[in-house]
Amino acid sequence: MDGAPYLVRYPAMPPPEVKMHLRERRGGMWRFCEWLPLGSGEAPVSLGEGGTPLLLADRLGARYGFAALRVKEEGVNPTGSFKARGLAAAVTRAVRAGAEGFVVPTAGNAGVALAAYAARAGVAARVYAPKSTPATICTQIRSFGADLVLLEGHIGDCGKAARVYAAEVGAVDVSTLREPYRIEGKKTLGLELAEQMGWTLPDAIVYPTGGGTGLIGMWKAFQELKAADWIKGALPRMYTVQSTGCAPVVQAFDSGADCCTAWPDPETIASGLCVPGPLGDRLMLRALRESAGAAVAVSDAALAAAAHELQTVEGIDAAPEGGAALAGAVELKRRRLIMAAETVVIVNTGAGWLYRA
Repeated sequence: MDGAPYLVRYPAMPPPEVKMHLRERRGGMWRFCEWLPLGSGEAPVSLGEGGTPLLLADRLGARYGFAALRVKEEGVNPTGSFKARGLAAAVTRAVRAGAEGFVVPTAGNAGVALAAYAARAGVAARVYAPKSTPATICTQIRSFGADLVLLEGHIGDCGKAARVYAAEVGAVDVSTLREPYRIEGKKTLGLELAEQMGWTLPDAIVYPTGGGTGLIGMWKAFQELKAADWIKGALPRMYTVQSTGCAPVVQAFDSGADCCTAWPDPETIASGLCVPGPLGDRLMLRALRESAGAAVAVSDAALAAAAHELQTVEGIDAAPEGGAALAGAVELKRRRLIMAAETVVIVNTGAGWLYRA
């Protein structure tokens, strides 16, 4: 389909024996090099991304009736979010191919990550972001030397400007799913979860969704691990959480559609969820349905309160998107889509400090 996302396919999967080598390697996502698009002897553009903790959340679990609630804490990545994984992979491949400049539209965290990894690679970067982007995030983008352009509107408007800029100057557009390697970096979320849980998987994963690369990447990882015989048993049910102020995936899932209708007038304090027309909509909806999962929307008030709970009850500095994951898990349990005895992983995609002035 014209304009559809590209995904990386490999001629062969690493055999289970490779697990033994993982124990000998330093931390970070590149220890899974056999699962990644990295040439033999090639050094990635890296700042130490990946290898993030999987934390028990026993007090919140007890508060809401979960027997086993865990948080994949992505806020400790370089640049403060899970975007580090995808941009490290994208910049690595593009630089290897001769890229001399980058551009990205962002709701916030992807811009910080591109700015840092472009600087690490010694390549210029331009970032288009909405004027509503949190001030701390804008400061971070500029501090890494990127050219930041703030626009009226939402990330879709920034995407149009980024594509024009890329066509004019030849910069590599690393927008979500407009190149295939950000997904490969995000895939390492799933690889790490499997290893951290002893090569089994949880019953349910609750993921705050804007562009959806993390959801798509994890589902790709689980399918590849299963095909390579690295894991046993059922794959987890995947659940999307969005804000009620911007919920195109929830709307499409509930209506039975196979693609999203662009959300009019999107508005949410969780800037990473403010993606009114995600390019990866078909892939997200397919993952939700193949996994027997679902999609749910929560209010800004609920996600902000849940982020505060993660901070004050568990000491996890959750971004609003991480709060959405917790609020979504609670709502899914209330609807009996997740049961109390099940093992549940929620993903805190970024650090809360990035949203505070």
